[in-house]
Amino acid sequence: MTSPAQCRVLGRWRIFASDTWDEDYLDLVEHATINLGAEGRGELAVGCIQASLDLEYSRSVVFFRFAGFDEGDEVTGSGTAELGDDGSLEIELSFDNRDDVLLTGRRD
Repeated sequence: MTSPAQCRVLGRWRIFASDTWDEDYLDLVEHATINLGAEGRGELAVGCIQASLDLEYSRSVVFFRFAGFDEGDEVTGSGTAELGDDGSLEIELSFDNRDDVLLTGRRD
């Protein structure tokens, strides 16, 4: 792993696309975002999901575990956020005991 200072993925990203959910669901409660901080912590808000992230860094990828709630039900899992060649962020969420979801974001 690398230090956060060398990671190009840090910051706030607006999630605008998904392979599973439509745009109306993404922004159901608030604008869908992922915030990747330099302190090893982050946040995810998409649809009804609100989650805290524990981060590990490489230069163009952030690896994370998440824990939070989806309509009041506890959700946990892991994921990655990887910088694409076009400057977009590809986010893969793997829910524990549920499906995987691919999201796409751009800098907010």
